[in-house]
Amino acid sequence: MFADKYWAGNPPHLSPAMRSCLTEEGSLTERLIATGHDFSVRVLYQGPSAAAPDEAGLIGLDAGAPLTARHVALMLDGVCVVVARSIARSGCPIWEPVLARGSRSLGLTLFDRSSEIIRAPLHYRELHPGLALFNLARGLDLSDASRYAARRSNFILDAAALNVCEVFLPVLETFL
Repeated sequence: MFADKYWAGNPPHLSPAMRSCLTEEGSLTERLIATGHDFSVRVLYQGPSAAAPDEAGLIGLDAGAPLTARHVALMLDGVCVVVARSIARSGCPIWEPVLARGSRSLGLTLFDRSSEIIRAPLHYRELHPGLALFNLARGLDLSDASRYAARRSNFILDAAALNVCEVFLPVLETFL
């Protein structure tokens, strides 16, 4: 369990359509594809990063420790609707090859029915200005949002953790 004073087991208040998407237990990629809009992934960054204080323990690191990160924009019809940050321990032989996938969706691998990957429960947060994830999303958002709904979850394979955090942009609602 990785809930803390900022991340909770219950989602923030949202419209029914956005809440349904945010709380989707299955593949967000499959959910977005099911909208019938053209789905694509744009890699924003892939490489070394530092563990933020609220995410370090999720993958068994100390705050500020080096890790491997992948930042992507999930797009519908060329519009960014979700920004994601996935992190794993640097050099992790299980997750580094999975993260090094270019513009292919991570979700299709994580939810492959033949996989032995275990997903931990989802946790939620409203992001506000000043947070790194807010700033990442704000840079791709065409609205003037003052907050974003986000969720995160660990995926475990052979005792190694991968954490995926997804930030939902308000424009997503127009596609649902």
